[in-house]
Amino acid sequence: MSPKTLDAVLAVDEQIGPGELSLLKDKGFRAVINCRPDGEEAGQPSSDEIARAAAQAGLAYVHVPVMPGGIGEEDVAAFGQALETLPQPIFGYCKTGTRAAMLWGLCRCGKEGPEAVLETARQAGYDLSSLRARLADRAG
Repeated sequence: MSPKTLDAVLAVDEQIGPGELSLLKDKGFRAVINCRPDGEEAGQPSSDEIARAAAQAGLAYVHVPVMPGGIGEEDVAAFGQALETLPQPIFGYCKTGTRAAMLWGLCRCGKEGPEAVLETARQAGYDLSSLRARLADRAG
């Protein structure tokens, strides 16, 4: 596990297992956002398993399941609500971290601008260039 920091609120990474939640707590995280739908891949821990492990580790937990290529406005709103209400800092994940980074970018582009979001994500190892037009539209 190598969380990639996007801002003071959120770091993202790939799929974690229930045994890694206490490690997140030890790294200073206070909450987790899971962006993977249950059953996306064989052997993947369920949201319920991660939620139980998060509770045992003393972490807040939110599930915002998003299919690859299927981020809707309701998903962005749910992710944004989680960023605003969960204790910080927050760890977000999906299979690779890309969907979590995309949701972050769609939430932040109005405040930071599309190019700043794209550059921050790039520096963290995520190419969000496919969202450029959508980020620009959201930024107004």
